[in-house]
Amino acid sequence: MTIKFQILHQSSKSKARLGLLHTKHGIIETPAFIPVGTNGCVKCLDPLLVNSMDIPLMFCNTFHLLLQPGVNIIESHGGIHKFINRPLPIITDSGGFQILSLLLNKKKMQIRTNVSNEIKKNLILENGALFKSYKTGKNILLSPESSIQAQKKIGADIILCFDELNPFYVTKDDILHSFERTHRWEKRSLNEHLKNPLHQGLFAIIHGGLNIDLRKRSCLYLRHLAFDGFCIGGNVGNNYNQTADLIKNICDILPKDRPIHLLGIGDMPSIKACIPLGIDTFDSSYPTKAARHGIFFQLNASHIDLRKSLRANPEYCKCHSCSNFSFDYVHHLFKAKEVTALSLISSHNLHTMSSLMKHYKSLIAKDLI
Repeated sequence: MTIKFQILHQSSKSKARLGLLHTKHGIIETPAFIPVGTNGCVKCLDPLLVNSMDIPLMFCNTFHLLLQPGVNIIESHGGIHKFINRPLPIITDSGGFQILSLLLNKKKMQIRTNVSNEIKKNLILENGALFKSYKTGKNILLSPESSIQAQKKIGADIILCFDELNPFYVTKDDILHSFERTHRWEKRSLNEHLKNPLHQGLFAIIHGGLNIDLRKRSCLYLRHLAFDGFCIGGNVGNNYNQTADLIKNICDILPKDRPIHLLGIGDMPSIKACIPLGIDTFDSSYPTKAARHGIFFQLNASHIDLRKSLRANPEYCKCHSCSNFSFDYVHHLFKAKEVTALSLISSHNLHTMSSLMKHYKSLIAKDLI
């Protein structure tokens, strides 16, 4: 293994734990929240400000970086860390989720199911996924091997296997075929990674949708392979109870000596529910996306909606934004449609998420969760 996961404390009350994830570019204290920087930056924020915040890991997107600026350009700068001037750890995904989004327009997924199914059959192949670049119009085949090769050139500390995601409407047979193909793709991803591990850790992705038996099969297959960690991907439920039951069953089977990441979920209620189940890291674009819509986070899991003209009394906060500017000023900038407001609210929301994770670390250390 090319990264090291160290468990510092296991709660006596739940499966919550404190850990250290050692990477070439720094140590990630877990549990941790990971903001999304799709194109190599967190939207609306100065990258240097992000570096100065308590954000131990940032999530970048292989698919978008592959299309622009191109992985060869990133490699020519010495890798993603030097390219974006971030000396701290970075994780990249494989591109599978974005390909599904590109191939299956959401409206067509709901309105033209049969057409979308046919498109998927034609473009999701055993060798990989064939798609058309939205930048150049060129056809590109992204395979397990080429996805890993791209992530090698990007140079993130943690990389993910190439996987296949399914839309909500597919049949049981479609799910099973996809499930089996994804495991073949993940094994191919691992084989490609092991040719030249570099400093990177490769995470497997647990699939199976809402079918707990398939999820267990996925865990049992992947846990015996030489992955550095595991992600829980795909559909994990339509409500908190369903999600909790699914994640509990998964975490019961996965090895305890490797980190577990929950892909694409990082809202406050989900984090609160999933840390006691054994989840170590969460990624989500929600804090910055919410900021762009005027949602001002509070540590008590509530929020203030700046789109409303009512005045509010936010809780005390020591973030960069709140330390330098009054809430009324930030509210004024948002109502005036000043872009600066989006930066200030985004900074505040990420600080709130970092503070929330510190709070949970304290509770775990005291065996309170």
